[in-house]
Amino acid sequence: MASPRYFESHSKPKSPHDLPSHRCINVRHGAVGLYRWEFDRDTQSLAVAVNGPLILDDAELAIRAAIDGVGLAFTLEEQVAPHLASGALVRVLEEWCPPFVGYFLYYPSRRQQPPALSALIKTLRL
Repeated sequence: MASPRYFESHSKPKSPHDLPSHRCINVRHGAVGLYRWEFDRDTQSLAVAVNGPLILDDAELAIRAAIDGVGLAFTLEEQVAPHLASGALVRVLEEWCPPFVGYFLYYPSRRQQPPALSALIKTLRL
């Protein structure tokens, strides 16, 4: 995602391979380091290390920087939905970003389920 202002002087990336030529806003995840942007399209998956003028540890600051035209940001759609709706941000690489299907919980068979795990499963079931 980026602001229309960013795209006044930069072309939209057509694939994740175009990202090294863009100003990208990096997000650091604690001791793990910089987040590698993850993309999926059909059977192809990519994790791209990007470069840019900012390295932040806060998603809200990254979104604010993108709105201000600093560069491209990689974030969850639900975090930027109002900015997309208002036109403050523009989606890019949509075909490489399938919808998030949700979380999965794997647990031992029912015979050996502790009561606390049974309660958690019951609570999380939709």
